[in-house]
Amino acid sequence: GEGFLKGFPLCWEKVHERGHWNNKVEFVLSVAGEIIGLGNVWRFPYLCYKNGGGAFLIPYVVFFICCGIPVFFLETALGQFTSEGGITCWRKVCPLFEGIGYATQVIEAHLNVYYIIILAWAIFYLFNCFTTELPWASCGHEWNTENCVEFQKLNMSNCSQVSLQNATSPVMEFWERRVLAISDGIEHIGNLRWELALCLLAAWTICYFCIWKGTKSTGKVVYVTATFPYIMLMILLIRGVTLPGASEGIKFYLYPDISRLSDPQVWVDAGTQIFFSYAICLGCLTALGSYNNYNNNCYRDCIMLCCLNSGTSFVAGFAIFSVLGFMAYEQGVPIAEVAESGPGLAFIAYPKAVTMMPLSPLWAALFFMMLIFLGLDSQFVCVESIVTAVVDMYPKVFRRGYRRELLILGLSIVSYFLGLIMLTEGGMYVFQLFDSYAASGMCLLFVAIFECVCIGWVYGDNRFYENIEDMIGYKPVSLIKWCWMVLTPGICAGIFIFFLVKYKPLKYNNVYIYPDWGYGIGWMMALSSMVCIPLWICIKLWKTEGTFMEVRDTCRSVMLEKELGREPSPASFNHNSTATSLFPGLGLSVASGKRILNFLWFILNSGVFAFSGRLTKTIDLRCSVPPQFVA
Repeated sequence: GEGFLKGFPLCWEKVHERGHWNNKVEFVLSVAGEIIGLGNVWRFPYLCYKNGGGAFLIPYVVFFICCGIPVFFLETALGQFTSEGGITCWRKVCPLFEGIGYATQVIEAHLNVYYIIILAWAIFYLFNCFTTELPWASCGHEWNTENCVEFQKLNMSNCSQVSLQNATSPVMEFWERRVLAISDGIEHIGNLRWELALCLLAAWTICYFCIWKGTKSTGKVVYVTATFPYIMLMILLIRGVTLPGASEGIKFYLYPDISRLSDPQVWVDAGTQIFFSYAICLGCLTALGSYNNYNNNCYRDCIMLCCLNSGTSFVAGFAIFSVLGFMAYEQGVPIAEVAESGPGLAFIAYPKAVTMMPLSPLWAALFFMMLIFLGLDSQFVCVESIVTAVVDMYPKVFRRGYRRELLILGLSIVSYFLGLIMLTEGGMYVFQLFDSYAASGMCLLFVAIFECVCIGWVYGDNRFYENIEDMIGYKPVSLIKWCWMVLTPGICAGIFIFFLVKYKPLKYNNVYIYPDWGYGIGWMMALSSMVCIPLWICIKLWKTEGTFMEVRDTCRSVMLEKELGREPSPASFNHNSTATSLFPGLGLSVASGKRILNFLWFILNSGVFAFSGRLTKTIDLRCSVPPQFVA
């Protein structure tokens, strides 16, 4: 509803149309820009070498087929079918599960605040590349300590001067002392790093102007932001494989160790990587798909984009490990000692490697430009997702005049100021909390379970297949339907339980232990999204009056194609036909439903009788079984 917004003067401004992509290319590039991000470059290659090299591709492909493609397609098709954002799309297919939409947007809100911090760091590094000698290539700067040692020049004479146990590299000191100026813990938040704050302001300014006109601006920007990283990746790949020691790095990246497949952690890493790199359970795909034409072949697009995403991750591994192999060769150390993941790869390992190349400032600049473009389109699509969700909830308010632009501006300003805490001297500890809890794999898995249950069992897998056939002209392979119903929620539940059982408190650099209140903040951020789904279900059931069947009809799917301005398809849910089916998604008739409910009612009353010594005649559960079911 728009009750609290009734005070806005709405009569004198024209309501703008929702908008669509001008062509399929804009949609494909927008989705590619969102899903192909930093994780493809700094997470997948590391996980591959860590979990058995080429053998890691086996669990990765299994999760790719059973989780990646099905959920990716579900969200994109749902957005295209409803032409709604990440919240209202679930309201239309099943009001009871509208909390899924709120959960995805809470995760998005967390991402909007902390993901762009990486861009601020990358912009800072890029500015420092425009020099004849990279500032992290040598010691002797004001931020360096007496323990700073240029390892590639290390010899026995300076081994006696500086203990190797206490020695630090110039690239590490540049990162921790020049960029972060990191404090000794989250308890000491310290001063704001104004240089980084300006870099963050630049990142948010670019992000704002990329999406301020909706699909009109986003559709044009992605021609650059989605393609430029591939150009940079190819240049770095060609440069990497021509370096001495590159072959050893690639061998280390791909050499299969089949014995690692017996480790459950390998399979968990493969599953979580799929969820991270495919941007599923965030509402982004639903928002982007909602701007498609109704008859766009989203099934073919999704298969192609999923393959492109995984292929990019695989190729990026060659570009990264060829350079790491070169660095290990130059230093005369095993590759395992130089391999890093996440920010450690982007801001320590790779910058250190380029210092050993001729024209090192050029290669460093190209690398950080690639990181900026990889992160930029992922960031502005995340912002677009939240904006789309809000505008679709209140279209009469935000589709007038320049209100959409003002909404984006307000969201950007609020997110900017919230992100400043991560640019203080203790900000890195806050960043790690966001990264490990607020948008963790556990949150995404939880949302994925309910998405599959909602579409596969409540709305109905066959019914959704009919809707898809109405859009693209044919039904997808049946495997995807079975994934929605059984495989995907089962696998996600298994990994979710594994996360809880194997949970270990976060440690920064595996050394610093957070105070208890720090872990409390982390879990509050994690639960802030997950609690939305059960909380909304409880609220919806509590507010809905009537018998069980009346509540069921209200809380189940109520969306008809005629609400979308189209003729109802054969799969449409018709309230006049409720007498023949209790839950179309479960395939139960009313007769079968009555028998099941009678049995459950008997068990419930028998249990109460055994406990209290008397048979309870009536129980008010707000959704109690109607008399005709127990008569």
